[in-house]
Amino acid sequence: MPDFPVDSAPTGTLAVACTDTAFLEHAGQLAASLDLPFLGVAEPKKRRKYPVLLMVAEQGLSLALTGKGAPGPVSAEFVTGKAGYRRAHGGGTGQLVAKAVGLQKTRRPLRVLDATAGLGRDAYVLAGLGCEVRMMERCRPVCELLRDGLERAAECPQTAAVVARMTLVPGNSFAALSDGVEGIDVIYLDPMFPHRSKAALAGKEMQVFRQVVGDDDDAPQLLRVALSAGACRVVVKRPRKAPSIDGPQPTLRIEGKSSRYDIYVQRALPGTG
Repeated sequence: MPDFPVDSAPTGTLAVACTDTAFLEHAGQLAASLDLPFLGVAEPKKRRKYPVLLMVAEQGLSLALTGKGAPGPVSAEFVTGKAGYRRAHGGGTGQLVAKAVGLQKTRRPLRVLDATAGLGRDAYVLAGLGCEVRMMERCRPVCELLRDGLERAAECPQTAAVVARMTLVPGNSFAALSDGVEGIDVIYLDPMFPHRSKAALAGKEMQVFRQVVGDDDDAPQLLRVALSAGACRVVVKRPRKAPSIDGPQPTLRIEGKSSRYDIYVQRALPGTG
């Protein structure tokens, strides 16, 4: 197995800053722990040297593109915004991600390993439906974003019970999958798809992630090790029209308007007998 270390952002891409002098100490400590340049108090739209800033503010951590006309910041948010709306108005086990992991087929909550956690949104949906979700994220700045979002959500009465079922494990999932995943029913993968078109950069979150994370060119290796890890099924989220990841063909697919779930069934889920 090749070495897959925990990733930092590409050199020269990312720096740490804060919105107010009240956060200077915290931001400085964060920059030191991530081995990133520290700019002190800064406004992303007035900076250009670094394409992205990891911002410390009263609202929490965020990643913000720099330069004039840059879109707003990206954060791991579970209390308000899309996650809050989905929590209040979501479709239960009828949601595509819930169908993909098999929640409509089993009579008990599932144990899920989200091996490419990102901002944790799908993990949050599954946790909200009763799943115990272990999340792994190999990009350190994104991992800090996710940790911050979980901590803030744990302090909110409406979300505390949900995020209590979400466990963040910083680091690369290759090693964990290579060692097997005892006690895990479903492995969930959502690798960055290596689009090259301008259309792929339309959303601000995608723009930020391509700068900080890059493409997951090792997705075929990740799928291969996931399939050998011993879970009941492996679920891979893809853009709807994207090809499957190189490797075995999925057992079945579930398609939505923009996304698709490729499902590799290894054996029956617990609670389906």
